[in-house]
Amino acid sequence: MKLLTGLVFCSLVLGVSSRGWFSFLGEAYDGARDMWRAYSDMREANYINSDKYFHARGNYDAAQRGPGGAWAAEVISLFSAELR
Repeated sequence: MKLLTGLVFCSLVLGVSSRGWFSFLGEAYDGARDMWRAYSDMREANYINSDKYFHARGNYDAAQRGPGGAWAAEVISLFSAELR
């Protein structure tokens, strides 16, 4: 868990160094919202084995936001995989 936290922190620092903090955090918030929207759509659809499609859609939408969104998608994916 400490290693994962360290990797997340390092990726955050590297992602922010190329852009401003506020734009990065805004993109990260919007990316997390895209991931949440995909999760909500998956729960509403309630189809067997549809989780991969909705997870991929959430990752794609979040990554389109920019470096902050891609970072948020990566972190959410890592933590969701760890919870399984």
